[in-house]
Amino acid sequence: MADRPLMPIATAVWLIDNTSLSFDQIADFCGLHPLQVKGIADGDVAAGVRGIDPITNHQLNREEIDKGEADDAYRLKLSRPKTVVAEKPRKGPRYTPVSKRQNRPDAIAWIVRNHPEISDAQIAKLLGTTKTTITSVRDRSHWNTANLEPRDPVGLGLCSQMDLDAVVRKAAAKRAKMLKDQPELDAGPSLEPVETTLAEDEANEAKEKKVDLANVFADFTGSGDDDDSDES
Repeated sequence: MADRPLMPIATAVWLIDNTSLSFDQIADFCGLHPLQVKGIADGDVAAGVRGIDPITNHQLNREEIDKGEADDAYRLKLSRPKTVVAEKPRKGPRYTPVSKRQNRPDAIAWIVRNHPEISDAQIAKLLGTTKTTITSVRDRSHWNTANLEPRDPVGLGLCSQMDLDAVVRKAAAKRAKMLKDQPELDAGPSLEPVETTLAEDEANEAKEKKVDLANVFADFTGSGDDDDSDES
């Protein structure tokens, strides 16, 4: 079975004590080895573990147990919840385990380098960090800047790929809308026409050709004549 009950060993203890199911049936339902179930029954395994009733936990019903007790070949099926409660949206910054917090500057550097469209507020919420830390990584004033290595936050376990993709899409859509409303924000230095550039180059060459070498060295020649006349 792909699905297993919560606390399978404690569930197996209860099934051994309260039903006549075979070791194979209990092992299959709890995801254990039949020898492990036999060890639990003999007291060699899980000694002192208190059994948990899977019926009161809504993981198994009495009808399933009755079917299993009547037929050793029958395999119990885990009960499914009748209603699925949607996960409550998370608010505020993400909690990051202490063991991974040292990797956040590397993740910040990766996002800043690969997705500059993501705002500091989005990075702070995604990685559970502060704007002060993000700013220090951006302007390279972070105390460990020399050792920072941009690394994918998904690979570091700081966020899921779905969360990162959602932030990237949101930031890209916001930037596209901003550029549509204010196209001048995306206008960089424009290049001059080719004709203008060629005309300026020709004018510069013409100026260089008009230089008279005699005039350039006239002062040197004149000063030399004055010196000769003084000596004579």
